[in-house]
Amino acid sequence: MNKVAIILGSKSDQTVADRAIKVLEAHNTPYDVRVLSAHRNPEELDRYLKENRDSFAVIIAIAGLSAALPGIIASKTEKPVIGVPVSGKLMGMDALLSMVQMPSGVPVGVVGIDNGENAALLALRILKLKEL
Repeated sequence: MNKVAIILGSKSDQTVADRAIKVLEAHNTPYDVRVLSAHRNPEELDRYLKENRDSFAVIIAIAGLSAALPGIIASKTEKPVIGVPVSGKLMGMDALLSMVQMPSGVPVGVVGIDNGENAALLALRILKLKEL
């Protein structure tokens, strides 16, 4: 199962995802990448999370603007969710603040703006917890 799901809110977030993918591939860690907007594809996102709940152990959610994607995913799963805010009109601060302000009961770990590398490294550390 040690698979990482990488979910992008938009195809324009692919460069950030590519940074995470590079790290996961360097560590021979299987992953799956999907573009599923929390706003434009909510039913498809729900279906993906339900149908693949046993296929991955960690979810990296990459989003900009309102950056609702990580929080919505965290509200629908008990898997660890790592949010990656994407730079945009407000240099990514809007997305960053959105991700770190989750309500109680909806935890999202958040890395720096556009920092797909750290998201993948954090996912790898989470996966290694099973070995301890």
